[in-house]
Amino acid sequence: MTLLEFNQTVDKHSDGLYRFILKNIRNSDKSKDIIQDTYEKLWRKVDEIPFDKAKSYLFTSAYHTMIDHIRKEKVKVDIDMINPNKLSSTYDYSNIKEVVDKAAGMLPESQRSVLMLRDYEGYSYKEIADITNLSEAQVKVYIFRARVFIKEYLQKADVTIMS
Repeated sequence: MTLLEFNQTVDKHSDGLYRFILKNIRNSDKSKDIIQDTYEKLWRKVDEIPFDKAKSYLFTSAYHTMIDHIRKEKVKVDIDMINPNKLSSTYDYSNIKEVVDKAAGMLPESQRSVLMLRDYEGYSYKEIADITNLSEAQVKVYIFRARVFIKEYLQKADVTIMS
């Protein structure tokens, strides 16, 4: 990859990469650090990675860097530990995105990551499997479970969503 291609890669993929990491860890500063580490890794391997494979490398590397960060911080959420009584709310929300983001934030990290890659970034099941080192079947299971959880959250939440 040339210097020009590297710069094009940064310009083309930095926003999507940042959104993906931010949606998963919900901390802007830590997200920026992870993205910076990811681009540093790409720069160190700039001669080895072809330009057409840079996007896949970036998301894979960012995902693994994020996992390492989460493990270091010991920020793991077990879905079984979520109190169903806390899933209901009497507050009125005027933005469904806010409600869905809150539900997604309650998901275990593995489910949230694959869901974000699929629904927010538009990756195929195979690409997500490659990025996360999971099987395609496991990716589909995680996405299904995440969607079921979000659906149940929205049904149980007693939330009035106004347009």
